Amino acid sequence: MLSIAAAVLFLIAFLINAADIATNDIFTSTNVMLIGLALLALHVAGVGSGWGSRSRRR
Repeated sequence: MLSIAAAVLFLIAFLINAADIATNDIFTSTNVMLIGLALLALHVAGVGSGWGSRSRRR
């Protein structure tokens, strides 16, 4: 799920950059891309995957 959110943010960052849309200092294409990279790193680390290592079924 985090990888899908990262892909959407990468698409938004690309559209902002390609269309030369003027945004404020917070919502630049670089900042959106960095948020996408952070979500992608969390996905690769296994956060939000739904698999618990300590949950055993007896």
